[in-house]
Amino acid sequence: MLDTPQPGKKIRSDAIAEQLEEAVINGEIAAGARLDETSIAAQFNVSRTPVREALHILCGRGLAEREPYKGVIVTQISAERIDEMFEAMAELEATCGRLASHRMTMSERAELESLHREMNALAEEGDHAGYNEINTRFHSLLFQGSHNSDLIAAAQTLRLKLAPFRKYQLKDKGRLKRSCSEHQQIVDAILDQDAKAVENALRRHLVSAAQEVLVKRQRQEDDAVAKINRLGKA
Repeated sequence: MLDTPQPGKKIRSDAIAEQLEEAVINGEIAAGARLDETSIAAQFNVSRTPVREALHILCGRGLAEREPYKGVIVTQISAERIDEMFEAMAELEATCGRLASHRMTMSERAELESLHREMNALAEEGDHAGYNEINTRFHSLLFQGSHNSDLIAAAQTLRLKLAPFRKYQLKDKGRLKRSCSEHQQIVDAILDQDAKAVENALRRHLVSAAQEVLVKRQRQEDDAVAKINRLGKA
């Protein structure tokens, strides 16, 4: 359920977007549903301006689209579409990683290792929000390490579209630990300047993340169907 803010608490457009994104991805807001600015503003106790900005974020990430005479409508995101986006991200990250294995400076390699240690600690604590934040920095540093501005721009653009899904799959503590293990392989390969190992590790990492998203979605769909069947028999 979407969280209703406490009185006096200022809600920013990115916070509203974050809640709407999660509700769309987990199926709480169904594909084809209209996201009404007025009702959302009332629910969050804000003006329509931050809501309009939040909906703009959702549209930019492909989770919703503006349709003439209808407004903002939640997009149908199929398993195939998710698979395609993660596949493209895997190839971009693998290319960035291959270049970064030889182009990263000593300070960039040291920072990557430092971020990895920080994420290990956050995973042990089960701090999903903190882990997601550092995880974004970790992968962005790999992009930057390629020292190719066009690749960096392309990777960052696609990462923004995938950000809600990547955050969604990190909400399980077991997944956090698996992610850390996968990151260890990436860091080791970077420090060894092993281009092929970096490529392979990043592709496996993205495949693992995609599988986690798809499995969670399928589980939620199955639970929803089971709930409907139970209500029908009641």
